[in-house]
Amino acid sequence: MMPRAFGRSVRRKEDHRLLTGRGKYAADFHLPGMLHAAVLRAPHPHALLGAIRAKAALVLRGVVAVVTAEDLGTIGRIPVRLGPRPGLVACLQPPLAREKVRYVGEPVAVVFAETRYLAEDALDLMEVDYDPLPAVTDARRAVEPGSPVLHESINGNLVDRLDTHSGDARGALAAAAYRVSERFAVQRHTGVPMETRGLTAAFDPGTGVLRLWGVAKVPHFNRRVLADLLGHPEHLIHFVELEVGGGFGVRGEFYPEDLVVPWAAMRLGRPIQWIEDRREHLMATNHSRQQEHDIEIGFDRDGRIVALVDRFITDMGAYIRTHGVVVPELTAALLPGPYRIPNYSCEVRCVLTNKTPTGTYRGPGRFEGTFVRERLLDIAAGRLGIDPIELRRKNFVTPAEMPYEVGGASLNQRTVYDCGDYRSALDQALDAVGYGAARVEQAEARRRGRHVGIGVACLVEKAGLGPWEYARVEVDATGHVVVYSGVAAVGQGIETTLAQVCADELGVSPEAITVVHGDSAQVPFGVGGFASRGASVALPAAMEAARKVRAKIVRVAAGLLEAAAEDIVVEGGAAHVRGVPDRTVTFRDLARAAVPGPPGMEPGLHASHFFEAPKMTYPYGTHVAVVEVDADT
Repeated sequence: MMPRAFGRSVRRKEDHRLLTGRGKYAADFHLPGMLHAAVLRAPHPHALLGAIRAKAALVLRGVVAVVTAEDLGTIGRIPVRLGPRPGLVACLQPPLAREKVRYVGEPVAVVFAETRYLAEDALDLMEVDYDPLPAVTDARRAVEPGSPVLHESINGNLVDRLDTHSGDARGALAAAAYRVSERFAVQRHTGVPMETRGLTAAFDPGTGVLRLWGVAKVPHFNRRVLADLLGHPEHLIHFVELEVGGGFGVRGEFYPEDLVVPWAAMRLGRPIQWIEDRREHLMATNHSRQQEHDIEIGFDRDGRIVALVDRFITDMGAYIRTHGVVVPELTAALLPGPYRIPNYSCEVRCVLTNKTPTGTYRGPGRFEGTFVRERLLDIAAGRLGIDPIELRRKNFVTPAEMPYEVGGASLNQRTVYDCGDYRSALDQALDAVGYGAARVEQAEARRRGRHVGIGVACLVEKAGLGPWEYARVEVDATGHVVVYSGVAAVGQGIETTLAQVCADELGVSPEAITVVHGDSAQVPFGVGGFASRGASVALPAAMEAARKVRAKIVRVAAGLLEAAAEDIVVEGGAAHVRGVPDRTVTFRDLARAAVPGPPGMEPGLHASHFFEAPKMTYPYGTHVAVVEVDADT
């Protein structure tokens, strides 16, 4: 019997092509006759948009076209992928600015030229009339009377409210023996992957097929959005995912350039490539995390939490895009963390400002909530005179209380922890760092004037986002196993893990399996690669599909070998009768015999499966850091 592949350390299937320079990234992809695009971006955070004069740019030899919002006609705004809400529609981003620009870096026009250098030169020749308006870049000031309004149709800059209430938080807080309040600011972040965004689009007028190559962690969603915006049949749009030089939540979503480039490829009749430069990445790709919390916690006389009340404001930037208000929603849902909090209230205001629009970045919502909560607990421990470790231990939800309902919700699911031994995670982390000895060393270092600190933080994650994922497994006519998955690769090694899971089900080595993903022509359905969902949603889909194929293998082999199905052993790319290894038939022969196959069986050694995730998972952990600061530097 072959050893199990899953759970063993194996060489990643992805690495050979990457380490030998055979991987192809967005900028490596070239097509004959390809044009290059460069984007003219707004230099003002808020301004009325007047005339756009492109004559000087268009006379530059090698410049083919300049596209503005007027050229796009009635093409609509870009929808959000997660958490669509009717009240957000008026603030969705158009592909190119119309009448007004609302942040520095907003796309105003796109130049298409024979080379990227020519396209960039043409940008310098463009003339745009701007009438600057007062801008607002502070979320608290943005909701004050008289502040500049970004979108007149919503009567102000407060675009949404999110309220979470469990128990009587304010009443319990008023009656608490001890209360601690603080204001915390989480600064604006963005993901800065080594590879910036980019795509290539080509249109075949003979077949009507529009092909796009690049990074798309959600290719099937992006294909549907593009089909809707262009009014082009979805089955004639073909997305192909290339290698990914880092994602971090900001790449692979549907941005304005993902509409304008293919639109132009269809009209100009030539392939077009756009590669984002680093400067425009910093002002055009999603930002994230900017929140300001006014939070208060209450304890009884024994140091047990009786209430947590938070009011925070989140800076959404100038438009609502990609993820809607999911990030603050996740913050509110997971702010209680691993602690038993009987009374919880969180009120969120989502506010528009003249900044780059926001989306997800590395553990969206969880980072913000964990920082605020854990910092508050450390401050509370100091004021109450309780060891911060003991304060946490005293308030952990215990394994006996699982499943535990936290009191909030996100992504249409109540926040219910399925399992968790938070105290054990804390104790293991403390043991790993030698916490007791570290405290002794810290005290000695401080006596000598050194600045040494020890930080401890506990967290609960949210992973396994559904609602489903698709997989198809087949044994082709040459006996090779192919796995098709709707998940996308963003550097997480999904090709390897999919191969391991299916290898165990089909009795072959992972190296013998080909994994296909990120190709909408070969994989008709899929949700994508994000939110730590690969292992918990994509792998079960592939596993179940492989089991269905195994059942077909057994059925066909039983007929060919004239044996009972329960006596068939599947291993090593073949099937044989148990105890009689000479009575064997290869996958190649089985695949050919399976068409048409035995009566009552669907022809072919292939099967598909949609795995539906009934709920999300909640991983957890503890981090301990010992840090020394050199005060002189």
